[in-house]
Amino acid sequence: MVATASQLISQAQAFDWIEKIIRAAESDGVMVAIAERESTLGRFGENQIRQNLQKNQFEITITSSFGSRSASVTTVEQDWEQIQVALRRSEDLARLAPEDPEWVPLLAKQVYAARTAKFDAATLQRSPLQRGELIQQVCQWSEAAGVNGSGILSTSAKVYALGNSAGLRAGDRQTQAEFSYTAKIGNGSSWQSRTAWGIDELPIEQMVLTTMERAKRSQNPRRVEPGTYPVVLGAGAVANLIPRLVWYMSARAAAEGRSYFAKHPLGEQIFSPLVNLYRDPAHSLLQTGAFDSQGLPCNPLAIATEGIPRTLSYDRYWAQQTGQEPTGSLFPLVMTGSDQTVADLIAQTERGIFINRAWYVQAVNPQTLEFTGMTRDGTFWIENGKLAYPICNLRFNQSLPDLLRDVEAIATPERHGSTVVPALKVKNFHFSSVTDSI
Repeated sequence: MVATASQLISQAQAFDWIEKIIRAAESDGVMVAIAERESTLGRFGENQIRQNLQKNQFEITITSSFGSRSASVTTVEQDWEQIQVALRRSEDLARLAPEDPEWVPLLAKQVYAARTAKFDAATLQRSPLQRGELIQQVCQWSEAAGVNGSGILSTSAKVYALGNSAGLRAGDRQTQAEFSYTAKIGNGSSWQSRTAWGIDELPIEQMVLTTMERAKRSQNPRRVEPGTYPVVLGAGAVANLIPRLVWYMSARAAAEGRSYFAKHPLGEQIFSPLVNLYRDPAHSLLQTGAFDSQGLPCNPLAIATEGIPRTLSYDRYWAQQTGQEPTGSLFPLVMTGSDQTVADLIAQTERGIFINRAWYVQAVNPQTLEFTGMTRDGTFWIENGKLAYPICNLRFNQSLPDLLRDVEAIATPERHGSTVVPALKVKNFHFSSVTDSI
């Protein structure tokens, strides 16, 4: 079967349902979110295709409120009678719900930037056979190189719309594609993962060739003692670290003394001058929508410029309590880069460690923003500006603000998930122990 754009509902149909639900509502207020998503997932392992799935998911979520009492019901039905059943159920539950001490009124009509999310028809229309052939090509490359290749190729296309009885209306559609590849040979491995707004934007062949080459070089790793070393972090590793710092940039948590930013107010230079963080949905690698999941405008916003934090996130409740404008989420996150490559950063490092992947990252202390995790899939010792030899993986315990403080050089950004980040050269990075993982 070939997927086509006609399989997704139109925005006009979604808005028609929203209008009908609002007219039929008996509550003080009602919020409606409608989304239909066509998603695919291809998995491969040991140089063979394991799965090649395609599914459609449709949902209408209705939130009814009576004063500060509210309740939500989600239905997958597109029949009007069943939608009405969901509406009445949400109203019945809302009448029984406890009062919400942090209730805020429904969001009024908003003004959004004149742009839409990127929607790539070729990604939606790519057939299961075509996706399978692409995966098969990757498996053949792996087989020919003598490595064990595994990973995923996934795509999604989504139409979504929001509306409420206070006049809010928002709708858009977008596509996304992701490719992840792991190459294993002997006791060595390497990995890469990338995301794009279209499947043809993924540099799949380049990723596979680079990963296979690093996997071959990662054989028979040597032990390096734990300690503090200069490091070069690949963009994939950075993408699993820096967003975690931004998650903790809550104005409420800072005001209540629960975060690092309680003791480090805005306007203080705490990162390297090379560090610039933005919410930038219009970035060329992202091109996501003009509003967030609540319907708040999602416009470019400076989070930290030249190493100085500029804003914290305000949800609608905390903005109301403090007399501020709500920012909504600080994502999608972009960290600006340069025209340098990862190889350039390695060449600038006399001695240190190259971290290809940060794995199993967990918070240790929100007051210091210290995180722990492990290196994985290709960790190398750097000597005289070159990858000298593979080393055993290490567990790290690292403060993320200290990491950004010690940034010495930045490469060209890449997209990973909904984040765009570059590889980083960092002066100090703390490793606490050696691990047995490969």
